[in-house]
Amino acid sequence: MSERRRYHAGDLPGRLIREARELLDEGGLKHLNLRALAARAGITAGSLYHHYDSKAALLGVVAAGGFKELRLELMRADGEAGEGRRLRGWATVYFHFAVREPALFSLMFDEDIAGLPQVVEAREAVLDVLRRIVAEVAALAGRAPSATDDVTLAIWAASHGAASLAGSAAVRGELIEDVIAGLEALFRPGSLPPA
Repeated sequence: MSERRRYHAGDLPGRLIREARELLDEGGLKHLNLRALAARAGITAGSLYHHYDSKAALLGVVAAGGFKELRLELMRADGEAGEGRRLRGWATVYFHFAVREPALFSLMFDEDIAGLPQVVEAREAVLDVLRRIVAEVAALAGRAPSATDDVTLAIWAASHGAASLAGSAAVRGELIEDVIAGLEALFRPGSLPPA
């Protein structure tokens, strides 16, 4: 009996999420269908609906879980970042998460999934980590907190853009360093107009 078949029925929602994540990793979102998921979990397709109303509901849980994983990695990196390296740490972790988990990262921003309430909430929690870092870095640099949201969005957009472009291995290594250098320039004296 395989390891996945040893779970009892009470663990079915968790097993479905784990199996969905594996299917996603193996073949992307197009590869993940409910029949394949049910077969892999050793249940009937109809049994899925006892736990999730739809495929979108199930994928929303997977996507929200991806944001939770990312948030924990970002928080850990921030705790380990040396002085003057917090923004670099955030951008680097975000970038490497996207490169390491391309199918999950794609699902997290899928237009049919990204607007689900639990996904929006989990994404905002990731951005809250960055907002806090930006506010603290800005305060240390003597910047007014009024531009915190704008700078947060600029850092997120640059990091997300770099992550989206990271499909090319030739570009991957240098790209994030260039983006980070640009982000760090935001906090150099005189780089932004006074707030």
